[in-house]
Amino acid sequence: MEIPVTDSSTKALIIINPTAGIQPVNFIVSKDLDRRKNKISLCKSLTKEDTSLIINNNFDTHDIFIAAGGDGTVHTVATRLVGSNKIFGVLPLGSGNGFAKEFGFKMNVHSLLSDIKMAESINIDVIEINDKLCLNVAGIGLDSFVAHSFNDLKLRGFLPYVWLTLKTFLQLRPFHVNIKCGEEETLSENLFILTIANTRQFGNNAFIAPDARPDDGKIDLVLIKPFPKVLGIVFIIRLFTKRINKSKYVKHIKTDKEIVILTDETRFHIDGEPFKISGEVIVRIKKEVLRVLKTPGNKFIPKS
Repeated sequence: MEIPVTDSSTKALIIINPTAGIQPVNFIVSKDLDRRKNKISLCKSLTKEDTSLIINNNFDTHDIFIAAGGDGTVHTVATRLVGSNKIFGVLPLGSGNGFAKEFGFKMNVHSLLSDIKMAESINIDVIEINDKLCLNVAGIGLDSFVAHSFNDLKLRGFLPYVWLTLKTFLQLRPFHVNIKCGEEETLSENLFILTIANTRQFGNNAFIAPDARPDDGKIDLVLIKPFPKVLGIVFIIRLFTKRINKSKYVKHIKTDKEIVILTDETRFHIDGEPFKISGEVIVRIKKEVLRVLKTPGNKFIPKS
């Protein structure tokens, strides 16, 4: 595939995944973007490889790169910009949109163009997990098992995801993990969920780490121990009311130290994308390495 070099007279490049989210909505947004080509540059990408080529070919001619798609598109574009002086933004078209919700990005092209015109940014941390980068949340357990199963599912959308989550929860069994934070004593636990968080939520306003901040130079670990499954609805309520860390089954660790994780469970997810990781897992924080476009809706980062 030949990757086009876009119009360099505009400072922002939007990379859109035409298969993301609900297709009628994606189609409407795509048409809206097409009508505004005099204000932005636009490229469509179907693969991670194409996205990388688009960014490489346009890196020197654009200051702002916008991921228009779901969490996978967000992860792919953002990780190519880590450590650079380029600004990253999001036009959320996915089902979860965890990163976009945390930073106040809306599915509104007019609003996005206003933010691009201002071109203000904030610096945030990124988590490094072995050789992979995490913007939002990663982990092992219920959410990662669902991510692996959902990846093989032909159906897409919110309802199939909810059905699969319920099915996985009912079949859930604990996994064992050893965790060492810096020089501290190793924790040895049986868990339902281990979450490595840079921001607060999975997506859809499900807050797994209510105290996490992507600008504090720290990693948030959330350990959910096995609990009676009849309490599942209670955990769901706590998740959506930012009270998950109030449960006696939940342990929350905040650290800037290197974390080493050992487990026989290999089904991880990083920003919602399934990965198989075996052996020693090393987690580090990379401080203030990504510039994110500032929006009026970004409520948890202080406005300057």
